[in-house]
Amino acid sequence: MRFTFALLGVSAAALLGCSSTPELATAPAASPATPGATTVFDAAFIDTAVDPCHDLYRYACGGWIKANPTPPDQPSYGRGRELTNSNREIMRQLLDDAAAHPTEANRKVADFYGACSDEAAVDAKGLGPLKPELARIAALRSKKQLPALLAHLHEIGVDALFGFGDQADFKDASHGIAAVSQGGLGLPDRDYYFKTDEKSVQQRAAYQAHVAKMLVLLGDAPDQAAAEAKSILALETALAKPALNRVRRRDPSAVYHKMPAEALGDLAPDFAWAAYFKASGAPPFAELNVAEPAFAKGVDGVIKSTSLPVLKTYLRWQLVHAASPMLSKPFVDESFAFYGQTLRGAKELEPRWRRCVIATDVALGEALGRLYVDKEFGPAAKDRIEQLVADLRAAYAKDLEALPWMGEETKKKALEKLQVMVDKIGYPEKWRDYSALDVKRDDALGNGLRAAAFETRRQLAKIGQPVDRGEWGMTPPTVNAYYSPLHNDINFPAGILQPPYFSLTADDAANYGAIGSVIGHEMTHGFDDKGRQFDKDGNLDNWWTKDDAKNFESRASCLSDQASSFTAVDDVKLNGALTLGENTADNGGIHIAYAAYKARTAGQPDAKLAGYTGDQRFFLAYAQSWCNNETPEFARLHALNDPHPASEFRVNGVVSNVAEFAKAFNCPAGAAMVREQACRVW
Repeated sequence: MRFTFALLGVSAAALLGCSSTPELATAPAASPATPGATTVFDAAFIDTAVDPCHDLYRYACGGWIKANPTPPDQPSYGRGRELTNSNREIMRQLLDDAAAHPTEANRKVADFYGACSDEAAVDAKGLGPLKPELARIAALRSKKQLPALLAHLHEIGVDALFGFGDQADFKDASHGIAAVSQGGLGLPDRDYYFKTDEKSVQQRAAYQAHVAKMLVLLGDAPDQAAAEAKSILALETALAKPALNRVRRRDPSAVYHKMPAEALGDLAPDFAWAAYFKASGAPPFAELNVAEPAFAKGVDGVIKSTSLPVLKTYLRWQLVHAASPMLSKPFVDESFAFYGQTLRGAKELEPRWRRCVIATDVALGEALGRLYVDKEFGPAAKDRIEQLVADLRAAYAKDLEALPWMGEETKKKALEKLQVMVDKIGYPEKWRDYSALDVKRDDALGNGLRAAAFETRRQLAKIGQPVDRGEWGMTPPTVNAYYSPLHNDINFPAGILQPPYFSLTADDAANYGAIGSVIGHEMTHGFDDKGRQFDKDGNLDNWWTKDDAKNFESRASCLSDQASSFTAVDDVKLNGALTLGENTADNGGIHIAYAAYKARTAGQPDAKLAGYTGDQRFFLAYAQSWCNNETPEFARLHALNDPHPASEFRVNGVVSNVAEFAKAFNCPAGAAMVREQACRVW
């Protein structure tokens, strides 16, 4: 479990590196590549025709928005994507150089990227590389053989029926335990299977048609594939019924049900769990977390009530869905047609080289990341970020000490949690060892499957072992950041520590407004509605007094209600409950960053730059870090599924609660960016 900053709207973690799995696929990047930003605050982006007191977002970003329309090969394009594009260009150069000058350190990343990039070879092989896996499914003769087959499919990254892996124990975060969780759906969320509005009905029909087309590509007759797709949608709908929705899953207590391993068999007796666990290769374990017991019971019922032919068809679909990025062009194009065009509104598929950079970053992220860090992230930048973190921590401590709504007992524990919060900057201290991963220069799909299996085995080996708190959940080139409540640490990959978020040459106002707010955001996740439920050691533990918890909930509900009033697109409003953690972090982060900025510059003259005071540049740099364009389809998908609000609301919704912003721009009472009843938790 981790809370990300999510600059791009959809996280970059995917099976085989470039999967079109709705919850995981990276939004395609712009083409041609856009150079990365060179400044943190840029006065040229400002639209002076807009009043900042009426709409700071369009005032700060209007020029950028006009100059950077959403490219045809992606659904969303913002300043984070500018930097991501720049980073991927750098990674491409590193990979090309590795291919031209192979060494023991870079051979695997070069071969993985080279095999993925050889589109002619991939197309020539067609479906051939997938046939051994299809044969495994075809050979299934009874449901008694299903546990072993599912264990294999899960190992190679196929999300069928349910998920299984390792997690830190919520009640003892120092050790890993086994966990079974919900999974197996092809649509972005369980609610997509049940909504009755016209758009949802259309999307389900398009999904069913897409599944049928993929089955035709596997060799099924069109009429047969249409019937099979209908049965697959019915099976997934049955899986979705007992699944928890996204809001419910935000509650840690709702997804923590530790029990003896044999108790899972009592809960769901028609699936041979013990046989599955043995076949998975997981080490023996006596207890596990059944994250959603109702789902475990539900998947058991689905297996029992579904015929073997339908189960096999569903597994074939899940396999080809997962493998499609590394298959021939017809599979790639059809997958993009639904997940890229229908759901996200992109017009074109991103260039293959960029998809292959993403795939390499996911499969061998720390091997590629090591090359990236050596080229792009020096000690001076790391030292400066460490100073920023220290300043933010000091400002946060003062904020906690001065809180009027929190009692001394809870304050003491909050301060203890803040002081032991670990900051990880740039890259891991210990690099991952990929020596056990077999990479071949002429086997794109095989490399993807073996990389997924390598990662699955690595994760399963953690069960029952002490948690490695030095491990990272993002690769070094990633343009993002995150907080882990189970580790109580904040993590800032080297990829984000560049303009438009940070620069060694930028003034303090810009750096504290941009990357400072990111740092404050991640710190605040330790004290949002989810993070506050974990103590300083990462354990799920109620360390709040009853009155203080009630006071927190009252203030948090203000942010939730505020977010629910924002219209994302057409008739879709933000879900205040879903976005509460991110709204809390955004609002808290900017307050803490501003306090740290004022402490750092205390006693210094407030010289104007480009016509703006330091305070103004602080808020403008914050706003400009969120400049973005997106398609209506992506705006809908984002609002329905992502806990991070859209950029406009992360600017205007936040600064309208900040009195210091109104003062900096001399905004009168009653202006749109000045709330009469401002929300504030931290």
